[in-house]
Amino acid sequence: MHHHLCLSFALALALALPAAACGGDDGGAAVDAPGPDAMLGDPAVLVGSFVVSLVDAEPPYTSVVGVVNDKVPPEAVAWVVATTAGDCRLLKPRVPFCTPACGGTAVCVADNTCEPYAVKQDVGTVTLSGVRTSTGATSFDLVFPSSTIRTYQVPGTISLAYPGFAAGDTIAITATGSSFTPAFSISATAIAPLVVTNPDRDLARDAPLDLTWTPPTGGSATEIFLKLDISHHGGSKGKIECTTADDGALTLSAAMVTELLDLGAAGFPTVILERRAVGSALTTAGRVDLMIGSEIERPVTVPGVISCDGDEDCTPPATCQSDLTCG
Repeated sequence: MHHHLCLSFALALALALPAAACGGDDGGAAVDAPGPDAMLGDPAVLVGSFVVSLVDAEPPYTSVVGVVNDKVPPEAVAWVVATTAGDCRLLKPRVPFCTPACGGTAVCVADNTCEPYAVKQDVGTVTLSGVRTSTGATSFDLVFPSSTIRTYQVPGTISLAYPGFAAGDTIAITATGSSFTPAFSISATAIAPLVVTNPDRDLARDAPLDLTWTPPTGGSATEIFLKLDISHHGGSKGKIECTTADDGALTLSAAMVTELLDLGAAGFPTVILERRAVGSALTTAGRVDLMIGSEIERPVTVPGVISCDGDEDCTPPATCQSDLTCG
């Protein structure tokens, strides 16, 4: 798989905040944790995710990462829905402009409007259960490097099995709570690894794109997320996203595919398919999800686009451009 392939959406959410947005250590002064009756946030506001992923790589591996923020992380790009068809949407980017610039502590979220970065929070000791380690253990505490990246992760002394779970297993996160939020727990049902069954993904104007995969057995409560982005290496001009039933097939309409092609393409265009099962709980700031995912990212072909890492990948006199295409 090419090294330009991207992180999943949920993992990207977990890792989105730069180091400049992180608060420092508490400094040692004990702070009383909120009681169990503390006011909890809006369930419609997603402020964090714990993501347990089966990662499609060579070799494949199981990954766990988690972040809880004090608010929804502000985004520098606003994605505007341009077209909707069935379970799919074509989105176009809108990048606001701020003068003066927002600097390293805030994001330009609208014209001349800066919003401070979200701050990653300590939610106490977090225990993950239902994911197997290489020694056969199925429960362990995640570590939280509070003075650096402030992201919950698997301790360096633990290696996870692949796959780290079987379909139908219960996976759970339990947090003891902190000065930020009371204790909470989340559970979700483990999924089967996603298997895509149509390897060829050639895009063409006025033609639909059919995608197929092996559906789960036993009525699993899962969904499929799709992202088709053919210009992310040149500054994305648009993308198609779908959230659909995990029934083994999805068709992107010819009109939507054509509209995306008309926006332009860059090198190494890809399509992402991800099987997801999700559980959730509330903190004082809003909802935190536990997402069990299996993601596959594959290249697609775009008419007239030749991808490149360097001039040697192009036929002279063409050279490799900044958007990783020969031109």
